[in-house]
Amino acid sequence: MMQDGAEELEYVGFWLRVLASLVDTLLLCLVLAPVIWLLARGGGETSRMAESGDGRMMQAFMLQGGFELSPLASLLINWILPAAAVLAFWWFRSSTPGKMLLGARIVDAKTGAPMTPMQAALRYLGYFVSCFPFLLGLIWVGLDARKQGWHDKIAGTVVVRAKRLGKQPVRFEQQA
Repeated sequence: MMQDGAEELEYVGFWLRVLASLVDTLLLCLVLAPVIWLLARGGGETSRMAESGDGRMMQAFMLQGGFELSPLASLLINWILPAAAVLAFWWFRSSTPGKMLLGARIVDAKTGAPMTPMQAALRYLGYFVSCFPFLLGLIWVGLDARKQGWHDKIAGTVVVRAKRLGKQPVRFEQQA
């Protein structure tokens, strides 16, 4: 049992984090789809076909692999907006919507305090390191005793939630 009436926590494992990631990805797609549609309407052959109403839009969409976006719009949609959304959720809620659904949050691995902005930035950049060698840094969550992926180790964070029956509780080196 924890001291001072503090909540007893457990580490969140691989499959629950995969589920949270799928929820986050779905929500991000739902939010970005109308933005992509609006940006794609602004130009390109697909857009001209859509506006002409001659029925070639679906054919063009399928042949081209999607709508045409400018390089700036593509950078915004694929990199900047997702990063800003994730970092904002981490900073203001210590979690993403998928993790919130599971009652999970990201905290400092030593103290259990909310992560700092520097830890959030390192954790986000750590995802690229984790993904590069065949997703090994993400799979590591399933192998590590503290359920830390490489991005967690780089940032000094852990993902925790209220303890359930039979799970190993979290112990922090220092009190926050």
